[in-house]
Amino acid sequence: MSAPYAANPHGSTGALPKLLSDKSVALVHEWYGSTGGSEKVFLSIADLIPHGERFVLWKDDDAKEELTLRQSWMARTPLRGSKALALPLMPVAWRTLSRNNYDVVISSSHAFAHTVKLGSSEQTRYLSYVHSPARYVWSPDFDGRGSNPMLTGPRKVLQAADLRLSRHVHSYAANSREVQARIRQYWHRDAHVINPPVDVRFYTAAPLADQQQNRDYLLGVGRWIKYKNFDLMIEIAASAGLPLIIAGKGPEEEALRRAAEKVNVPVSFEVRPSDERLRQLYWGARALLFPTHEDFGIIPVEAQACGTPVIGFSHGGLLETVIDGETGFLINSTDPRSFAPLVARLGQLNPARVQANAANFSPAVFAERLSAWVMEATR
Repeated sequence: MSAPYAANPHGSTGALPKLLSDKSVALVHEWYGSTGGSEKVFLSIADLIPHGERFVLWKDDDAKEELTLRQSWMARTPLRGSKALALPLMPVAWRTLSRNNYDVVISSSHAFAHTVKLGSSEQTRYLSYVHSPARYVWSPDFDGRGSNPMLTGPRKVLQAADLRLSRHVHSYAANSREVQARIRQYWHRDAHVINPPVDVRFYTAAPLADQQQNRDYLLGVGRWIKYKNFDLMIEIAASAGLPLIIAGKGPEEEALRRAAEKVNVPVSFEVRPSDERLRQLYWGARALLFPTHEDFGIIPVEAQACGTPVIGFSHGGLLETVIDGETGFLINSTDPRSFAPLVARLGQLNPARVQANAANFSPAVFAERLSAWVMEATR
């Protein structure tokens, strides 16, 4: 098993050599949406290789124009509005992306971007940073979005295509040990572990007034979709007898508001908070509730950067980002009553220790580990 590359959590990216400055490079990402975890990784890779040409399937209308992006032919079709319907054609799009050849191609993949080919494998070096093998294809039960009946028939075909069209990849990196294991299970390939970057400095550098809040509520952050389990967070807060703030946006908003009306603790909603407001919410929370199975999970690291412990499931990315009993509490239960004793024990945790753990996931650490991987894989 490949271990994470060693890095100094307090290091600076300034001392790093310019990556691949003597080579032509293509940087490839799936669809580019309003900036989430995978987009932030892609931006960080682009920062390290500024001369790389950037390709995406399409850019969502609400995405910030942070990079000059070349979009595939899919961007000119109605398929850009439906990721599930577009999925069967994504391998075709990646093989017809450009006629140009490159010395190095680095993909940021959570569907089929790792199958991209822009030159023969003898002349071009292919590296892929994987957020997850396509959940729609390989693990539809993990994420309900893959349960579209229209995908049932072609799923086996897509799995075979995924394996066949990715044989040319020379080296993989995974965003977590969870994804590393999935790559081995589904693709029969090894991968280095390079955790995503988190802007911990932004969260630690909050105004003094934010840092001196009373920490008198629980907090849930993320996209309001079913598998994130915000309904369970509401029940946990009720069981613990503490107010809850839910920050984010998503299609489950109305259902969550109805659920909030049925409990005996205050539940408030922060829709699309700014980065500064979210930082303020982290600093004011007694704990972040994160009872969901994520491949990695940037939100728990952001919370810890604010000295806020995390309470969540004892599997997935939390096993890498939270130290049970030191920076939070992890539990293998979906019973909201099981979480109440953990909330009662939060006073045992040292906020300075919580903050220190977040430094292990800084952009400097990511830059050092990614640079080491790229240099080794392109020698």
